[in-house]
Amino acid sequence: MPKEISEKIFNNWIWDIIDDYSKRIEVYYGGASSGKSYGACQKVLLKVLNEKRKVLVVRKVGVTIKHSIWSLMLRLLSESGYLGHCKVNKSDFEILLPNGSMFIFKGLDDEEKVKSIEGITDIIIEEATELTADEFAQLRLRLREKSAKNKQLYLMFNPVSKRNWVYEYFFTGNAPINSKVIQTTYHDNRFLAKEDKEELEDLKTRNPAYYRIYALGEFATLDKLIFPVTVIRIISAEEVKSLDKWIGLDFGYSNDPSAIVWGYIDQNKKTIYITGEYVRRGMLNDEIAETMQSLGLHKDRSFADSSEPKSIEEIRRKGINISAAEKGPDSVIHGIEWIKQYEIIIDSRCQKVIEEFENYTWQKDKKTGEYINKPVDTYNHTIDAIRYGLSQFIKGKAYAVVRNKAVIGLYSSNDTSNYWEE
Repeated sequence: MPKEISEKIFNNWIWDIIDDYSKRIEVYYGGASSGKSYGACQKVLLKVLNEKRKVLVVRKVGVTIKHSIWSLMLRLLSESGYLGHCKVNKSDFEILLPNGSMFIFKGLDDEEKVKSIEGITDIIIEEATELTADEFAQLRLRLREKSAKNKQLYLMFNPVSKRNWVYEYFFTGNAPINSKVIQTTYHDNRFLAKEDKEELEDLKTRNPAYYRIYALGEFATLDKLIFPVTVIRIISAEEVKSLDKWIGLDFGYSNDPSAIVWGYIDQNKKTIYITGEYVRRGMLNDEIAETMQSLGLHKDRSFADSSEPKSIEEIRRKGINISAAEKGPDSVIHGIEWIKQYEIIIDSRCQKVIEEFENYTWQKDKKTGEYINKPVDTYNHTIDAIRYGLSQFIKGKAYAVVRNKAVIGLYSSNDTSNYWEE
């Protein structure tokens, strides 16, 4: 077990609290590339190396763990020189350390297995805003190991809408007295590469609103929402089993995530159901294909951004039934207006989708202060994926519009130069 550690491997903000276990709940939030998850996991790892503990590491959906907190913990163990002495169970996502300490990684979608784990001394919650307040309350009750000292919950997340339970719980003046809130930005990460810092700095002029939210980690302030009315609830498989399925993919990599979103549409009742999501940065095309395979989305036809033909072809060659959602002039606005004709029902487990619907707003004219018919280019990754997924239905509507205009003489019946496809 570690006898001596060097503060050189820690950011200053985490080193200052590295052995402070005085608060039951520690909340780590802030901007991207701030090192908050890395620092929090460093602190927990040092804790379990010094004494035998059992740590439950959770995310909302289990399939998202492999490429996030699981990979991060393996990296930390490797960098510290302990990985070769650990027993790593890649199928059950468990890590047994030399002193008997254990990390157990679970998704809350595997509720019964989470409930069956005994002797938990610490809990790490990654992307805490994906959870509900009730799920967090249930996790608090899991810290029942009587013999353990310094039992703690660690929450990590990027700020989202103030309507999220985390904001209500910790940032409205009613936070539990046994909690500590730590905010970090990219300025606090002395290990951040120069080019990554410059990319974040570029947001200051390119997208000031996104800079405040994404780089500085400020909670979003709601403005004029594009989709002001949505229904959020659990959607059962029974109610959508006979409907048409859609799957959409929006590409991203470093600053912007790739987003896979799927659901169903009832064209007779004018209802769009959003039932699933997978959102992650840094995904290569083969990882996207692997994820769609594991989610069972490879057989049904999916649609992705047509500006990435090479990526679409690479994913298709991996056995995914994917096509390009072609875009024409004003495709974003046309897609939004088409979707707004439908009732939108979002499964309450799709927290990233909910986050974007609650923050996707219209732009304001800088001179007049009036809203213009153009969305703010923020909180739109899952929404873009939804538009692509629904493009097969939207396109049919667009063709109908062209035919109607031809009938009334706006275009000749052979002229399709101005029709819109999405």
